[in-house]
Amino acid sequence: MDFFELIKALILGFVEGMTEFAPVSSTGHMVIVDDMWLKTEEFLGKYSANTFKIVVQLGSILAVVVVFWKRLFSLVGLYKIEGENSNKQFNLAHVIVGMLPAVILGFAFKDLIDDYLFGVETVIVALVAGAILMIVADKFGPKKPWVNSLDQITYKQAFTVGLVQCLSLWPGFSRSGATISGGVLFGMNHRTAADFTFIMAVPIMAGASLVSILKNWEHISMDHLSFYIVGFVSAFVFALISIRFFLKLISRVKLMPFAIYRLILAAILAVIVFL
Repeated sequence: MDFFELIKALILGFVEGMTEFAPVSSTGHMVIVDDMWLKTEEFLGKYSANTFKIVVQLGSILAVVVVFWKRLFSLVGLYKIEGENSNKQFNLAHVIVGMLPAVILGFAFKDLIDDYLFGVETVIVALVAGAILMIVADKFGPKKPWVNSLDQITYKQAFTVGLVQCLSLWPGFSRSGATISGGVLFGMNHRTAADFTFIMAVPIMAGASLVSILKNWEHISMDHLSFYIVGFVSAFVFALISIRFFLKLISRVKLMPFAIYRLILAAILAVIVFL
C-alpha cells in the first residue's frame, strides 16, 4: 500500500464514521465516494473492496460500544443499571427479536445484494425511497409517543422495527433511517428509536462483517492489511464524534432535514450519472 492508497482508506473511514449513525446511509455514501472518485476496486479487487466497505463498519461499531457500554454490558449481565425495574427492562431478547428479520434476509440474499445493489444508480433510488419513509414517519407518527425510553419497548415493537430494518439491506436506504423511522411510526420518540437502532446495530454489523470476512477470505490479501487498519481506525474516531452529536441533534430536528439532504443528494447524483 502506498501513501495515497492509505489516504483513500482514511477518507472512506471518515465517510463511514460520519454517516453510519445519521439516517443518510453510510454504505450509500461509501459507494458514491468510492465508485465516482476513489475507485478502490481497481487495486483491491471487487470482492475485497466490497468487503472493506462492510469491515470498516467495525470501527463504527466499536464506537457504539464505547458510547453505550453500560447498556450493552447490562444486556449480558455484566453491569447493573441503577434504578432498573427487573419486571420491565430492555434486555437481550429485545435485540434478538429486532435483528432476526434482517439477519435471515441478509443471509438469504447476500450474494444478490453484493452483485446487483452496490452501485451508484441503485443507491440513488434507495436514497429517495429512504427519504420518503422518513418524511412519512415525521408526518404520520404519533404526536405524543408513548415509548420514551428503552425500557418501555415491547417485543412486538422490537420485531416490527426489525421488519422495517430489512429495507436497509438495500445499500443507500440507511439502517438508522429505516429503524428510527420504524420506531417513530410505532410509538417511540426519536431519541429512544435512535438508541434502539445503535444498540441493535452492534450484533448485526459485527455479524455481517464476520460473515463477509469468512466468505471472502481468499480475496483479502495481507498486502491490504494496512488499508483495512487505517479505514477501521478512521471510522472509529469519526463515529465517536458523530454519535454524540447525532444523539443530541435528533430529538430537536427529527428526521425531516436528513430526508431533504437525501433528496438533494439523489438529485445531484442523478444529474451527474444520467445526464
